Amino acid sequence: MLRFLAAVTMSSSKKVPIPKNGVDYRGKVVLAPMVRSGELPSRLLALKHGADLVWGPETIDKSMIGTTKRTNPISSTIDYTRTPSNASKQPGLVIKESKIYRLHPDQERGRLIFQIGTSSPTTAVEAAKLVAPHVAGIDVNAGCPKPFSTSGGMGAALLQTPNLLASILSALVEEVGNVFEIGISVKIRLLETADKTEALVRKLCATGITGLTVHCRTTPMRPRERAIRDQLRMIADVCRGEGVACVMNGDVKNKDEALQLIQEFGCDGAMIATAAEANPSAFRTNEQGGLLPWQEVVEDYIRLALDVDNKWGNTKFTLGQLMPGKAEVYKRVTQSKSYEEVCETLGLEDLSAQAREVDDRLGIGQTQDSSAIKKAKTENKSAQAAGGRMSVENPRGSENRRSLSERGVGISTTMAV
Repeated sequence: MLRFLAAVTMSSSKKVPIPKNGVDYRGKVVLAPMVRSGELPSRLLALKHGADLVWGPETIDKSMIGTTKRTNPISSTIDYTRTPSNASKQPGLVIKESKIYRLHPDQERGRLIFQIGTSSPTTAVEAAKLVAPHVAGIDVNAGCPKPFSTSGGMGAALLQTPNLLASILSALVEEVGNVFEIGISVKIRLLETADKTEALVRKLCATGITGLTVHCRTTPMRPRERAIRDQLRMIADVCRGEGVACVMNGDVKNKDEALQLIQEFGCDGAMIATAAEANPSAFRTNEQGGLLPWQEVVEDYIRLALDVDNKWGNTKFTLGQLMPGKAEVYKRVTQSKSYEEVCETLGLEDLSAQAREVDDRLGIGQTQDSSAIKKAKTENKSAQAAGGRMSVENPRGSENRRSLSERGVGISTTMAV
């Protein structure tokens, strides 16, 4: 398999140069951009389990413009924050700044792609410049079908304005990619006919991009509808002829299947979305043990979320994706109001002190009735029984006191392909 991927990579007589600080998408299995499910702890967990690259969630250009960049001394992250727009309407109140984007400069170095939502070359460039020094590439979202994106002329709406999309990519290549020496790429969906898709792909490849990802669904299609791949080989051939890496997306269940699909359709890489949202160990091959039990994945996720002071609402949402709905502790976890409560519910007592510290910093749990914690403690035995590993005995109990790098987070365990 590795020999095949190398052959595919070298078979093109033409190849857009990969900038010094960029990354080649060829031979990569990567985490898809996902709103809410693509925040920092999820990306770090995907990297730990073998993702070669990770896309952050789509971030609208105008939301980035005007942010303040800060290095967080506690989490060692770089945070882009801004004051809420309604702050001036509430005089006298202490207003907490909103985090627009967060990245880990060490653990994600060279492997994070910033996906931007935009409908303007000018604002795209202005926003991209803010984060360009800390990422391996900028990716334009031209595939999101949701109204919040398309109503502003962004996402899949750009597929209907190919000249505008091409001008955005050209501006990013010239004013961001060339300046910061990183790659520029785009993520699209299929058009109504193969001829229309081919014309669009050729137009976009001519802008100087280094990569193109195709979601194998049309704009009206939804995730429950099966991906269609009848145009995929054609798209891969066009990209290869232009020297642009082609990444496929849509119904890719795990790394083994990703590698098989790369070979079958002649693509350069593959992107995993919903399967990784449910269990980031989807990036482990069968040879490496395949999917891990949800209990182990949940514990690792909570540790990472605590380490980076992840927003509680996002953590609770993600736990709801990682845990099976039929698990006995599912309802109690999704109803938890703080990190301390969820750690008690899952029997992660070794994390309780850290959880309280994070709760204090995030300003959650202070007004919570202590009976919730007491109830979680009394029900802990049933949670342990239902959760398997979620028990008092914790052989990794000291890991919350070790740095991410010491625990191997962000260091892929897979062989480079």
